[in-house]
Amino acid sequence: MDAEAASEFHPHAGGRTDMEPKDLITLIAQALVDHPKQLSVNEIESTNTIIIELKVFKGDIRKVIGKQGRTIDGIRTLLGAMAGKTRKRLMLEIVE
Repeated sequence: MDAEAASEFHPHAGGRTDMEPKDLITLIAQALVDHPKQLSVNEIESTNTIIIELKVFKGDIRKVIGKQGRTIDGIRTLLGAMAGKTRKRLMLEIVE
C-alpha cells in the first residue's frame, strides 16, 4: 500500500475518512465498555459548539474515564483534532 492510500484508509472506521465526531465517540466507547448495547451518544449543536453527550452503563463509567482521567482526556484530544474540520468547538460530556 503506498503512502497516499495508507493515509486515506482507516480499517477501524470501515475504511472511512469522513467520520463524524458522534460516530467516533460511539466507536471508541463501544470498544471500551462491557455493555455496548446500553450506551447512547447524543449530539447537541449550537452556533459555535457541538456537545456530545455519552451515556453508558453505570458500571462502565470507570472504563470510559480511565485511571486519573487519562482515557477520557485522550478521547477529548481526538475531538480537539477533529474540531478544525468542523470549525466548531467540540465538547464531550458523560451523563448519568
